[in-house]
Amino acid sequence: MEGLTDFHMRDVLTRLGRYDWCVTEFIRVTDRVHPTRVFFHACPELYADGCTAAGTPVHVQLLGSDAVMLAENAARVAELGARAIDLNFGCPAKTVNNHGGGAVLLETPEQVHAIVAAVRRSVPANVPVSAKMRLGVKDRSRMIENAQGIEAAGASWLTVHARTKEDAYRPPAHWEAIAQIRAAVRLPLIANGEIWTPDDAHRCREVAQCEALMLGRGAVSRPDLVNAIRDDADLTLSWPRLVQAQSDFLQHMQAVQRPPLSDADEALMRRANVIESPRWTESGAVGRYKQWLAMLTRGFPDDALPLFHQVKRVRTLAGIRELLNASVTAIPG
Repeated sequence: MEGLTDFHMRDVLTRLGRYDWCVTEFIRVTDRVHPTRVFFHACPELYADGCTAAGTPVHVQLLGSDAVMLAENAARVAELGARAIDLNFGCPAKTVNNHGGGAVLLETPEQVHAIVAAVRRSVPANVPVSAKMRLGVKDRSRMIENAQGIEAAGASWLTVHARTKEDAYRPPAHWEAIAQIRAAVRLPLIANGEIWTPDDAHRCREVAQCEALMLGRGAVSRPDLVNAIRDDADLTLSWPRLVQAQSDFLQHMQAVQRPPLSDADEALMRRANVIESPRWTESGAVGRYKQWLAMLTRGFPDDALPLFHQVKRVRTLAGIRELLNASVTAIPG
């Protein structure tokens, strides 16, 4: 979900949906402990007790292959107020995998175990440490070994994306494999992959034998999906409400998002050279919005698709806002 579920997207989605918690994009760890500003850039919610503006807790995700460095970075971000630490063993991107991070680590279950164990030892007991994995790299031959190693290392829970690295994001998701993991471990499991509708969620729970779900692209494409899964009809989104959410998203990317801080936190920010939360340039915000609108065409095809065909030629935020407003007034009745 790198480049998709950033600070701004987390803000809008947690205002619209009733999530238990959400996760940052991964912070890549190599051979050093990141400066404090790196953690605040990836997770500006640390300014606000580790929660989005809607009050949803945010967990900080780390990615890398060096157990010692991951542990030290985890300890540092826990000091800064991270609600939980999540470890990424699921990213299938070649660039990440070629540098020894993400899903490729599933070929070495002993290394996966060592990373989780080192991070678990490095952070306070009250800070959960979780992991996310795929079913394997080319096949599922080490699926159970990896899950059992993560459990033995002390993880609080495990999220399983029901595809291998080689599968990438091609359908289907193999939810039945999660049920096999469920039979082999006792730690809480969270199922992930190809959940686009409430019906998908129901079938995933049934096949995977997993009550908890993690939503990814489905949540971005249909921001009220989590509410529909919870059967909360009062929180179903109309297109006018989603247009307002899109406008808020654009505004959020342009505004300085920085809540008031205590004197101690102000001093910390000055020492760390952290001034404000990340903002986009106008061209960057336009591109980022078009990416989201393209995904909304799957969840709201009747309204988002015509708008996308108009917006894809626009290069200014003012032009996008004009088209957004017109898309509401064009609705009959």
